[in-house]
Amino acid sequence: PEDFVIAAGKQYSVRQFIEWSAAELGLTLEFSGSSVDEVATISAITGDMAPALTVGDVILRIDARYFRPTEVETLLGDPTKAREKLGWVPEITTQQMCAEMVAEDFKSARRHALLKEHGLDLPVSVEG
Repeated sequence: PEDFVIAAGKQYSVRQFIEWSAAELGLTLEFSGSSVDEVATISAITGDMAPALTVGDVILRIDARYFRPTEVETLLGDPTKAREKLGWVPEITTQQMCAEMVAEDFKSARRHALLKEHGLDLPVSVEG
């Protein structure tokens, strides 16, 4: 058996992914602080996808419990072997993948809200 890296070969920060995710919901974020004191605050809202949120809400805080003790500063997947041996190439961009992920999570959240509204407050699965 062989191992293959399935990657886009492009690098983005966690912050960029967070900004893309927020933008899909019509949210613009402002980051302040640094390291474990960094937070993301909503600076603007467009559309109606996040009615429970308001400008000024803090929606992200860094939690040191999730830091990995041997974390590397940067990771970049090399998809060369997968392309050469399998003919694999990305069909969508990382930003498009992020949009798909947010859309699916949003559908799940809407479904849960509808069930709750009708008296069926089921536990939310975090694993999908």
